[in-house]
Amino acid sequence: MNNLIFLDTETTGNDVTVDRLCQVCYKTADGIFTEFFKPPIPISVKAMSITHITNKMIADKESFEGSAMQKELGVLLKDGILVAHNAPFDKAILEAEGLVVPQHICTLRVARALDEEAVIPEYNLQFLRYYLDLEIDANAHDAEGDVKVLAAVFDRLMAKLTQQGLSEDEAIAKMLDISTKPSLIRKFTFGKHNGETIAEVAKIDKGYLQWLMGQKMAEGVPDEDWIHTLQTYLK
Repeated sequence: MNNLIFLDTETTGNDVTVDRLCQVCYKTADGIFTEFFKPPIPISVKAMSITHITNKMIADKESFEGSAMQKELGVLLKDGILVAHNAPFDKAILEAEGLVVPQHICTLRVARALDEEAVIPEYNLQFLRYYLDLEIDANAHDAEGDVKVLAAVFDRLMAKLTQQGLSEDEAIAKMLDISTKPSLIRKFTFGKHNGETIAEVAKIDKGYLQWLMGQKMAEGVPDEDWIHTLQTYLK
């Protein structure tokens, strides 16, 4: 598994059509590498409130374009596998910076897919950190801290698959397959049906699913997991 690149980006915001990265951390068999960069657009106040990275902090940093890290990641990603939580976001951010990401594993989609009984209440990275009782010295919403948690979550998912009888290569292949398709969300974690399965709601309140579909489709960048889920249950 030496070709895995565990990666996290901190960005100017969460809109992949306009936002850019301001911090990158990645972990390979050779160690952990972290750098701050000055993005071509300002960091939003909302993003600063989450990451605590300010425009003043990165004012004198180099841009990612043309940096040594950009060149190194270009080489690593060519033959490696990007591993990220909510990987479609990080993949899109890296591609906006001129990189090509041929293969990726999304630990969020894999965690959701392997939780067939929808036992886990939430799948965000920090929730999984504490839900799975992972002992890690890491700060949340810092790229390096998140990469450490990411690697630990990946190891737990790998262990679950190998316990099912898969070899490590077979487990990687299954993770890749899961990651390249929209995932099925099984339970609401918000709204008037919070805690209920979507299958149950489809039977008693299909109008709510139709309304939610409209809301999701109207978003600037529609969430393909939610669109896939709602289309599945509205059939």
